[in-house]
Amino acid sequence: MSVEILDGRTVESFVEDEGAFNSTVDDRFAALDADRDGRLSYADMAGELMSLRVLETHFGVDKAAMGADELVELYRGLFARFDRDGDGAVDREEFRAEMKEVMLAVASGLGFLPVQMVVEEGSFLKRAVERELAKAA
Repeated sequence: MSVEILDGRTVESFVEDEGAFNSTVDDRFAALDADRDGRLSYADMAGELMSLRVLETHFGVDKAAMGADELVELYRGLFARFDRDGDGAVDREEFRAEMKEVMLAVASGLGFLPVQMVVEEGSFLKRAVERELAKAA
């Protein structure tokens, strides 16, 4: 992890750079595609969805207070957002499209003022910052 300074424009610019963005998305997709069939099942994505901590971070949900069935339902709902055609699996294009929407929502939330935040190495936000720094150099 590292502390970085970024704003919404940094993230938007990263998403608009199709080569850089698609490469990052494709890397993450490949890492999640355990059986290398080109499709992500719920099992492939469950750990990733849970690691995003969207419930605590974005919705203020205390996972400890929720029942197991409720958590499964919430994560299945998130998976359904990625599985746009409802066939039970997420292909690379569906994954790209949803990650684009997610990242643009993050950019909107960040706004135009720079913020300092902790980002994980290899994450989408870290890649956006690295791209921005490389352009400036």
